[in-house]
Amino acid sequence: MKISTKGRYGLTIMIELAKRFGDGPVPLRQIAAEKGLSEAYLEQLVSPLRIAGLVKSVRGAYGGYLLALPPSKISAADVIKVLEGPIQPVEGIENEEVPQQQLWMRIRDAVKNVLDTTSIEDLANYNDDTNVDGYMFYI
Repeated sequence: MKISTKGRYGLTIMIELAKRFGDGPVPLRQIAAEKGLSEAYLEQLVSPLRIAGLVKSVRGAYGGYLLALPPSKISAADVIKVLEGPIQPVEGIENEEVPQQQLWMRIRDAVKNVLDTTSIEDLANYNDDTNVDGYMFYI
């Protein structure tokens, strides 16, 4: 399974909003500048996140975006599903032989479990210094 820049940058937006949760709206230009990303591209990504009810927009001079829910209530899966679609490592597994179907379903379920059990809050609070168990958030 390959996550495109849509999923990766979408998670970046959500993590940055989580870090500032409760501080008011955050302009996308600020996130784009801090992370060296295209503001126009981030604008394209935030729209489906808003439609899905994961972020809210605030208009005006001090406007920007806010998380619509507490960061602990939004999973990485929520973001990836909105921006990337369903989580599946292989398409058309119904045409595979049963042992291969089982393998692909186990891989799908393992990835889904990691994404489902990792909140945006977990990602926002991640710190290399406190990573004593060696957890990595690679997918």
